[in-house]
Amino acid sequence: MTTHPPSAPPTLEDVARVAGVSRATVSRVVNSVRNVDPKLRETVERAIAATGYVPNRAARSLVTRRTGGVALVVSEPDRHIEAFGGVFGDPFFGRVVEGVVAHLRPLGLHPLLMLVDSDEEREKLVPKLRQEQVSGVLLISLHPAEDPLPRMLTDAGVPTALFARPGRPAPVSYVDVAHQDGARLAADRLVSRGCRRVATIAGPAGTPAGQDRLAGFRDAMARHGHAYVAVAEGDFTEHGGERAMERLLAEEPELDGLFVANDLMAYGALTVLREAGRRVPDDVAVIGFDDSRVALSCRPRLTTVRQPVEEMGAAMARMVLERMGDPERRAESVIFDPELVVRDSA
Repeated sequence: MTTHPPSAPPTLEDVARVAGVSRATVSRVVNSVRNVDPKLRETVERAIAATGYVPNRAARSLVTRRTGGVALVVSEPDRHIEAFGGVFGDPFFGRVVEGVVAHLRPLGLHPLLMLVDSDEEREKLVPKLRQEQVSGVLLISLHPAEDPLPRMLTDAGVPTALFARPGRPAPVSYVDVAHQDGARLAADRLVSRGCRRVATIAGPAGTPAGQDRLAGFRDAMARHGHAYVAVAEGDFTEHGGERAMERLLAEEPELDGLFVANDLMAYGALTVLREAGRRVPDDVAVIGFDDSRVALSCRPRLTTVRQPVEEMGAAMARMVLERMGDPERRAESVIFDPELVVRDSA
């Protein structure tokens, strides 16, 4: 390793170059992020010593001492406020919060929860953030295809990280899972079980996740020789899964394999299958997506595609803190790999 010339203070980029790692890896080590490979951490620490880099503790303390410095914003489509009960009733949302809090709490940060469910509320959000002395936003959008908030926040210069790819192009950092890869895992599992009449309950067509999971599943089934897959669109709720399952049974009464775009809809689908006298997995193999707590509540227990939501929430929080400490930092994306969790339903 070589040292940095004494004429200029070393930067994160200098440390990254000496260590042979990314700037993000150096930042994670400097900010004491726990899930860094020990060998990588050691390499970065040696590079820090060699370059003489000194972290900007003043900027970091400004972030970490401000308890209201980060907001967790949930953006809903225009509707009445009581609809937010559905958000908090969704175990997926709770897992995101767990990951965010696990990252922020050791730094003395406690996110301010803000709910917006109308265009009027969205227009008021940036002034409200400034009034509350909020410096960074963790955004969960429940209608990403039409949500203007990612662009509004970035245009206002608010450090922002989004859970899931934005539906509209915007220079905003985000975390997501490889949805199509996960759907392919489900397709491969159903085919390996010998399923021949396969169908899917897709997520809303207006969401990137719904689009990607459907596209990935159709593509994988086509590669297995299945030219047609019956599809019923749901809305990511238990009741939506019930309605979609009823439509599928009307179209394909002898279906023997089912991929459902999230666990809540799978729970509803299982209810309808049971009422129709279809045994799972003997008559119909069922696979969900998320690996939420609902998957363990299902009877039979649900085989599902796991996305590491808690880790994704933590990564989103890390992105915002790094952007708060370095406003010129470019937007980044982190895509997590899915995993098939095999249980009783398939």
